[in-house]
Amino acid sequence: MFFEGVALAQQAANQAQGGGQEVLFTTVIPLALLFGIFYFLIIRPQTKKAAEHARMVAGLKRNDEIVTNGGLIGRVTELGDRVVTVEIAPNVRVRIDRSQIAALSSYGKTPAPKKDKGE
Repeated sequence: MFFEGVALAQQAANQAQGGGQEVLFTTVIPLALLFGIFYFLIIRPQTKKAAEHARMVAGLKRNDEIVTNGGLIGRVTELGDRVVTVEIAPNVRVRIDRSQIAALSSYGKTPAPKKDKGE
């Protein structure tokens, strides 16, 4: 508690002598660096992922195999503006909101054979 008064007095003396540049280095620049780190590590990847998901949902077509956020895997049978009808088993169809589609599924597809570079 005693040192707080001394620190405040020193800060006031520095500002009286033109120590405004010190404030820039101790507050503004670290905050700008922190915002830059948050932008490149958190904000930018999330916006890219959201844009990619929106493109995927907008590009859906009949017979696409999808996975929902709930984990259901099915084939698209009908497309509406907001609702998609998905067949999850023979003659079993469910209607889901477009935003609940997580990804296109690769479960029913066989992987492409790998080509050797040496042959």
